[in-house]
Amino acid sequence: MKSVILYSGGKDSTMAVYHAIQNNDEIYALLSMVSRNKESYMFHVPNIHMVDYCSAAMEIPTIDIATDGIKEEELDDLEASLSRLKEKGVEAVYSGALESTYQRTRIDNICEKLGLKSISPLWHVNPIDYMHMIVDEGFTVIITSVSAYGLDKKWLGRTITHEVIDELVELNEKYGIHPAFE
Repeated sequence: MKSVILYSGGKDSTMAVYHAIQNNDEIYALLSMVSRNKESYMFHVPNIHMVDYCSAAMEIPTIDIATDGIKEEELDDLEASLSRLKEKGVEAVYSGALESTYQRTRIDNICEKLGLKSISPLWHVNPIDYMHMIVDEGFTVIITSVSAYGLDKKWLGRTITHEVIDELVELNEKYGIHPAFE
């Protein structure tokens, strides 16, 4: 199936690429929504500047689409992009959505409207099992941003290991931090 991956440069969208490869999909491109709004409701922005490097490393082309990142209006930019991609034969859209109903329902609705298949392979996976799977599969995940109580600047630059996941579980119990950073 010819697919596009909604890609932010983060671990979850990278794992969506991994799932598309495991499904033997033809990945047409990584679709990167570049929001001018750092507080975008829909699109992740912390590592958006790294997408082209990730794209080159994976040898998958990137399509960068600028959006003002205004709540709900930013969906028009996504829909227009996906509509153009459908004209090029794209049949499915992968996302790295884990638990954000806001993101998932909006992607699903746009895909349904356009006649595209929406695939969220990580939806509601057990976050602890998911993090262990990432490590077990050999991926290197480095913490590049912290914005939750319990995660201080000492976490920046840390690589996720099984031991770090155990620390995240403890922080989850103490502060309610999501172990997969949702």
